[in-house]
Amino acid sequence: MSGDVHVRFCESLRGRFPWATRPIILVGSISAGNRIMASVTRFLVNKLKLTVNERKSKVVPVGECSYLGFVFVRGKIRWSDEAFREFKRRVRLLTGRSWFVSMEYRYRKLAEYVRGWFNYYGISEYYRPIPILDEWLRRRIRMCYWKQWRYTRTKVRNLLKLGTFKRQAILTALSRKGPWHLARTLATQSGMTNEWLYEQGLISVKDLWVRIHYPATAR
Repeated sequence: MSGDVHVRFCESLRGRFPWATRPIILVGSISAGNRIMASVTRFLVNKLKLTVNERKSKVVPVGECSYLGFVFVRGKIRWSDEAFREFKRRVRLLTGRSWFVSMEYRYRKLAEYVRGWFNYYGISEYYRPIPILDEWLRRRIRMCYWKQWRYTRTKVRNLLKLGTFKRQAILTALSRKGPWHLARTLATQSGMTNEWLYEQGLISVKDLWVRIHYPATAR
């Protein structure tokens, strides 16, 4: 059973509780869930004089239950799709190519958000999206640099300085394709390498996840 329990306490109870409390009860079957939900609801309403939001209270299989941004899949905890979509939306804002701030400031704000998000959602045991997420972050940062450099000469000069071959640097700088596409080319990846990006201040999602799940290894 999960849902919001909107609390209306009598003064005689002399207790302080949040206005909306969201409990979850795990049982062995749907029938047991219905039985427990009816029993708990009677206790909350009759004994504690609380108001239960029946519209948001439900009995569902564990795989269909989202709780505080998490879901349970085959006995393991993961962040919910909704929480992950919100994470990517916020990261897109922080790495937006039209947000004209210094890269130092962008790195700092991005690190603050990503570190805070993983301090909460990092207990997710689902590793598969972690490397993909790191790759996506690196591509978005390369896109920001490409947009910031703006002029062809500036792009060529910076790529050459970072070690890109001259022919690749010129061809990529002259391309009419967009920054998002060019952020995944040989020229931008060989110049703005993963190591270089992390040296500039980009946070590693994989490192955060490993520190949470394998602290001894991380050290």
